[in-house]
Amino acid sequence: MLKNILKNKGKIVLGLILMTILIAIRAFESRWFYDPFLNYFKNDYLTNSLPIYNPIKLFFSMGFRYYLNSMISLALLYLLFKDSKIVKFSTLLYIVLGSTLMIAFFFTLKFFGENKMALFYIRRFIIQPIFLILFIPAFYYQKKVK
Repeated sequence: MLKNILKNKGKIVLGLILMTILIAIRAFESRWFYDPFLNYFKNDYLTNSLPIYNPIKLFFSMGFRYYLNSMISLALLYLLFKDSKIVKFSTLLYIVLGSTLMIAFFFTLKFFGENKMALFYIRRFIIQPIFLILFIPAFYYQKKVK
């Protein structure tokens, strides 16, 4: 076990750096990204009305954050599996899922703003690296089955 850790210390350090970047994105989200829904969802959002927001600024901020999380997640997937097919497939999934979620978020915001729980969960999938948490065990299982 110790030999295995020493053999892969570069991978471990790089993985820890990438994880630290994901944590930093989360820790400094209020400083680095425009998102009036951060404080809104931290408070009593079920009884309050939606905050005032700039839709274009919100779209680009959420899109940029999703892009950052996706790039770091893809790097982690490559680091873990060393398989370009997994990274290509994951890239396609990130593009399709990200586009679908962004459209769903703004559609829900525009036409179903009263459905605050839907907004909360769609936004959560956009701003958090949840897909990474789903992809790692899925690809690990797929590799083990093969």
